[in-house]
Order: sequence, then structure tokens, then C-alpha cells
Amino acid sequence: MNTPQTRVITTGLMLFALFFGAGNLIFPPAIGAQSGPSLLAAVTGFLLTGVLLPAAGVVAVASSGQGITGLAHRLGVGFGIGFPTAVYLAIGPCYAIPRVATVSYELATRPLLAAAGVVDPRWGLVVHSLVFFAVSVALAFNPSRIADRVGRWLTPALLALILLLCTLVFIGQQPVHRDASDAFAAHAFAAGITRGYFTMDALASIVFGIVVIDALRGQVASGSRPLLRAAMAAGLLAAALLGLVYAGLAVVGTRVPGDPADGAGLLLTAARRSLGGAGLTVFAAIVLLACLTTAIGLLNACASYAVSLVPRPSWQGWLLVGAGISLLLANLGLEMILFIVGPLTMLLYPMAIALIVVTLLNVMVPGHLRATYFGAVGVAGLLGAVAAAAELGFATLSSWLAWLPSWDSGMGWLLPAMLGLVIGLAIDAISGRLRADSTRSDAVVNSSDPA
Repeated sequence: MNTPQTRVITTGLMLFALFFGAGNLIFPPAIGAQSGPSLLAAVTGFLLTGVLLPAAGVVAVASSGQGITGLAHRLGVGFGIGFPTAVYLAIGPCYAIPRVATVSYELATRPLLAAAGVVDPRWGLVVHSLVFFAVSVALAFNPSRIADRVGRWLTPALLALILLLCTLVFIGQQPVHRDASDAFAAHAFAAGITRGYFTMDALASIVFGIVVIDALRGQVASGSRPLLRAAMAAGLLAAALLGLVYAGLAVVGTRVPGDPADGAGLLLTAARRSLGGAGLTVFAAIVLLACLTTAIGLLNACASYAVSLVPRPSWQGWLLVGAGISLLLANLGLEMILFIVGPLTMLLYPMAIALIVVTLLNVMVPGHLRATYFGAVGVAGLLGAVAAAAELGFATLSSWLAWLPSWDSGMGWLLPAMLGLVIGLAIDAISGRLRADSTRSDAVVNSSDPA
């Protein structure tokens, strides 16, 4: 039975799985182990940036009805093409997709091979990545069925395994006494916020947003408001599941011995202590499912964006192109890609967060915003560029800005961007853009309406 309510639930389950990659699996146990008696503060901070912010990103994208492109065009045509393209390359075939393939090999397939007596085979990564991307392409090849395949089958399997592991740890393992360590010793809440920030899920949210729109479009009542409400409901379901899973995995980290900073090691130890010989298999299955669902979502989103820019080849053709590039990079090594993508991400992520915040503000105020977009996103982009340059070895400007709060943790752009937002909002108010009669049918800034 495929009712609108069922579609929303299925889409929410799919969205949870798309966000929940290997990194999301590993961070919470490490937070639990490192935070010591400050567990609640650390987890709360992590949920703010690791759950609430990505959910807000999905809602922001849904409000445009056009995905990240619709948001970016509000700052002009050039930004509307350049920013989404850079985001899709960074979070798609140039880094994130090959990364989930290699991570799933390192954490799942290689340990299983080692347990079978096959240690570090030269062909291991090649065969693993071939199978991994073949399965990903097969499940993603029909975009209209992705929500059903991921939301109805893969996500419940992933959740069931995580629930099994967490329940057995809660029942069978006693808390391990640890003092707070590293950044959690001084500021557990701020450290949790930073860890959630580094999941990069806010960037992923504006990519996955179009997947949510496509899954819901035609399944809910026509019009932008029903679609927005359905997307919000799906986002809230995904956020609730993410929050519960993150909290459970954080508690797991408090109940097993091991290196507090090694989230993967803590989970593997938890699985082995709770499930004995089957523990490695269960852990591997969790990792593989988490990585596979993320790869499916990213391949889908990248193909949708590529075909919107260049209609040929077809959507399926672009899907194969993205999988092929990802397969190649996964086997050639990611060191050089990381050298390029790392700084690029530091540039893009602040702009993405600023864009999400202003878009949500634009939904709530009458009229339309213009200067607010440029004030917040422009400042975030400038400071992100300084941080990116520092990563490439050009650290002079970065050293001048070290006095900004949280600059060393990568969040020094936040307060200046908020100031830019306030100034931009004031300009929009003075210019009369906040009047209800100033609303346009198209919120997108185009060449005939210069910003």
C-alpha cells in the first residue's frame, strides 16, 4: 500500500540511511568514550550540528523545490552554477563516494578476509570496489525505486543490526570509568558541536535534498506547500532516528574498553564481546550497509544534477560515469584528492550552512531577501577561503584572524557570518524587501533581476 503517509515514512527511512555513513557510525562511540562524565553535554552538542543542521538543510532545499541549484541561484547565475558543481564534485565522485568504498573495505571486507586467513591481498580492494559499485548502481539504476529499496529494505536491516548491538551491550556490559579526554575535558558541549560539524552532513543535506524531493514529488498532493510539509515530516523522521542511533552508539562507547579516540575499534570490541564469533560479521554488515546506502544516495544525487546541466548522456549514463570515476579513484588512492578536496570543503561548508540558515529565514519572513544572502554567505565564503588557503600553506591571513572565537576549530567564520546576516537583513528591511507585496513568484535571482 503506497499512500502519501507511507511514502513519507519510506522517504524518511531512506534519508536516515543516506546520512548514516561510516563516519556517522564511528563518531558517536568515540564521543561517548572521550566525554567521560560529560556525556550528556557532548552528545547534545553533537546532535545540534550532526542532526538538527542536516535536517534544516533538507527543509531549506525542499523550500526551493529545485534542490541546491534553486538555493544557489539566489546569489546570482554564476554562483548558482559554480557552487553546486563544486559541492557535487566534493561530496560525490571526487571524494565522498570513493571514500565510502575504501572505508567499507578497510573496516568490513578486509577484517573478514583476515579472519578467513587471507591477509592483505593485492586484489582485495579491486574486487571489493567492483562488487560495491556494481551493487550500488544496480540498486540506484531506477531512480523511482530508490526510496523503496533503501527505505523499505536496507534501512530496516541496518537499524535492526544497530538495535541488536546496542541492546546486547546495554544488557551485558557495565560502564567503563574514564575521565574526559582531549577537547572534551575542558568544553564537552563545544567539542560535541565540533564533532557534529565535521560529519559534513550539512553539506550532504543540500545534496540529498533533491533525492527527497524526487521521492515525494507525485506521491503527495500537488503544490509547493504539501511537498514542503512532506519533506519536513520525512526530515523529522530521519532526524529522530539519527538522534536515537547516535545516542545509543555514544552509550556503547562508554561500556567497552579500548582507545577512546578509535570509534571503529570500540564498536568492533562491543560486537565481539556481545556476540562472540558472530560479532565481526555483524559489525561488517553494519559498516557495509551504512556505506552502501550513502553511496546509492550520492550517486543518485550527482546523476540528477549532472543530467540537469548536460542532458546527454541519460540519467543512467551519468550514474555509470559517476560510479566509474569513483571506482577509479577508490583504487588509485585518495591522497592527492584529499589534498585538493580538503581545502575545497573548508571553503564550501561555511557557505552551505550560511545558505541553509538564510533560506529558512527567507521562508519565515514576508517578501524576499537579497542583501541577507550576500551578507551571510559572502562573509562565510571569504573566511572559508582564508581557512582553505591556510590548508594549502598560505597561512598569513589565517594567523591574522586567529583572535576570532573558535578559529582553530574551523568555526571562526560563524560569528562574522551572523553579523553579515544581521547587516544584510537590515539593508533588506530598509530597502522594503520584507513587505509581503514584494514577494516574487520566483525567489531565484536571475540575470534580469541582478543581485
